[in-house]
Amino acid sequence: MANLLEINGVFEADEDAYDGVKVQINEPMDSNHFVTMLRASISQWRIQGKRGVWIKLPIDHANLVNAAVKEGFWYHHAEPTYLMLVYWIPEIPHTIPANASHRVGIGALVMNDNGEVLVVQEKNGAFKGTGVWKMPTGVVDEGEDICVAAVREVQEETGIKAEFIELLAFRQSHKSFFGKSDLFFVCMLNPLSYKIQKQDSEIKGAQWMDMEEYAAQPFVKKHEMFNKIAEICLAKKKNKYNGFSKELMTSAFSAKKNYLYFNH
Repeated sequence: MANLLEINGVFEADEDAYDGVKVQINEPMDSNHFVTMLRASISQWRIQGKRGVWIKLPIDHANLVNAAVKEGFWYHHAEPTYLMLVYWIPEIPHTIPANASHRVGIGALVMNDNGEVLVVQEKNGAFKGTGVWKMPTGVVDEGEDICVAAVREVQEETGIKAEFIELLAFRQSHKSFFGKSDLFFVCMLNPLSYKIQKQDSEIKGAQWMDMEEYAAQPFVKKHEMFNKIAEICLAKKKNKYNGFSKELMTSAFSAKKNYLYFNH
């Protein structure tokens, strides 16, 4: 990424695909000098017809945040090691895309050959102290595939090794986590081991439970979405429901392969 160019008093920048520029501050600098270079840079970029200006500030250059904000930049997103600021040059409404709008989670239906499902009781969160048995759930990590996350969460919470079979259903909710929306994917997994070793820090109990007993829990019957998911799982047990399997494919703009989930 870019370093500072002292020759002409402007920031070196990388161009993006939308007539914008990206700058990363790598060297310590005084905020006054930063503002001088920033103003000169924006003047040059305006002449060049640039639109969005992105400045990535590592955490050890946080002294420059206030100066950038006073020049018209606003926060776009932050990660543990940096803050991303953005500025719009044209005198028209900006078209800067919003920060990530959704968090992604999974629920794992793990069913053995006896028609029993793997269920847990949680020590923390909304289900703490309710006595409800639920499927293992968790959040998909950045850069992690949904199918991989489901396998990982099951092994972390219960010690059960499993393989992804199908995506059964998903739901979207809003204003769920710090104002962000939430996507939750219900995945079916096939167990490759059966001895439970629960995660003591997070899980109060874990067991294999008859699918009908799981679906008959008062909490499940009372709540419409939980009840519908249980109905889908029961239908799958009886081979009366087909989910979405996965296949690795390349996209139009990259040789990188990604999973497409679809119904055969």
